[in-house]
Amino acid sequence: MTRLNGEIRAPRLRVIDEDGSQLGILSLREAISIAEERDLDLVEISPEADPPIAKITDWGKYNYKKTKQLQKSKKASKAVELKQIRFGLKIGEHDLDIKINKANKFLESGNKVKFNIVYKGREQAHKELGFTLANKIMEKFGDTIIVDQSPTLAGRQLSFVIRSNHAKVKNS
Repeated sequence: MTRLNGEIRAPRLRVIDEDGSQLGILSLREAISIAEERDLDLVEISPEADPPIAKITDWGKYNYKKTKQLQKSKKASKAVELKQIRFGLKIGEHDLDIKINKANKFLESGNKVKFNIVYKGREQAHKELGFTLANKIMEKFGDTIIVDQSPTLAGRQLSFVIRSNHAKVKNS
């Protein structure tokens, strides 16, 4: 929460003018009187600094710029999603290729992919088959992926997470 004018608690402040020049360390009363003379507000920018930093500025404009900057940074950052692909141990070669192609599309979009291999019935007696299948899948991707989570068995599922080896370049 940004404090302004009378809400500021620090007795001494490092004050910055509206044009960006430093006025030096002033008492709170002096800083507020200078801001009032210019019909502007005293805005506490960095309360953790010693002494705290305050700027003489128009609060409406300052708040608008800050909001726009937050929106811009939020728009620029894309949250990496974790996409899941699930199949059984007896998956056919063609079906596996289709799943791998789908995973490639997820990876190209910048997402991580979690593969879940599900054991059914007596397949649980042959857990090594799942690890073999997981290694086969990773070999099909080659060096285009990084394994974030190596294959681990949890109950009736063997799962592992991969991500793209290449940082995606955005064409804007």
